[in-house]
Amino acid sequence: MQHQRGRIDLTGRDYTAIYALSDIHGSYDEMVAAERRIVEDARGLPGRKLLMYLGDYVDRGPRSSDVLAHLCAPPPEGFDRYALCGNHDDAFLRFLDDPDANIHWLEFGALPTLLSYGIDARHVLFDLGYSIGELRDLTLKAMPPAHVDLLRSLAVAVTLGSTLFVHAGIQPGVGLGEQTDEDLMWIREPFLSEGPQLPLLVIHGHTPGSHPVFGLSRIGIDTAVSMGGTLTILKIANGRQMILPPI
Repeated sequence: MQHQRGRIDLTGRDYTAIYALSDIHGSYDEMVAAERRIVEDARGLPGRKLLMYLGDYVDRGPRSSDVLAHLCAPPPEGFDRYALCGNHDDAFLRFLDDPDANIHWLEFGALPTLLSYGIDARHVLFDLGYSIGELRDLTLKAMPPAHVDLLRSLAVAVTLGSTLFVHAGIQPGVGLGEQTDEDLMWIREPFLSEGPQLPLLVIHGHTPGSHPVFGLSRIGIDTAVSMGGTLTILKIANGRQMILPPI
C-alpha cells in the first residue's frame, strides 16, 4: 500500500510572481517553450518567483521520459519549483509497484509513455509473449532511478496563504487535512460546480477544456496540450491572476 503523499505549506514565503501550468502529458517541447516564456516574463522582477507544475507529466504525448528528466533537473535561476502529482503520474507509479493489480494503466494513455523509454508494449506483450510483470521489469530497467524517485516524491497539494494548488480539486467544504490523495488527484464533480466552499482560491488542472476556466473560487488551467490544445500559463502577481499570452 502506498503511503499518503505530502502536502506542502509555503505560507509566509514571499514570491513576487507565481506561474502555474498543468497536464503536460509528454508534451516536452511545449513545456520547455512555456518555461522559456515564464523566464522571459519574470526577467526584471526582483526576488524569488514560484513555478508550480500541477501534475500529469506522463501518458498520451510522445516525450514523457524527457518531461520527467526535466523535472529532475534544477529549476530556472531565481525560481522555486514544485511539481504536484497527477492521477496519471500516480497510476504509472502504481503499475511499477504492482503491475498485475494496475494493468488498467496500459489503457490509460500509457503506451506512448513506455515508448518514450524505448519499450513497444504491444510488441513485448503480444509478439514476444512477455507477462505484465516482465513488462514492468523491462520498464524499470529502462527508467533512470531518479524518474521513479521523482514519481514517488511528488506531493498532492501546495498551500500559499489562501491559495491552494492541486491537480484536480477538492471535496467542497472539507478541510485539507480530511481530503484523500484520491480526492486531490481525481475529483471533478461536485467541485467543478460548487467550488471549494472554503476560504480558498484553488488552482487546478485535470479537467481539460478549450480555454482556462475562472470558476467559483477556482481556476482550471488544463487546456489539453496533448490533444491539440495549448499549454496555459497562469500568472499571479500583485494579487491579480492573468493568463500569460504566448510569445
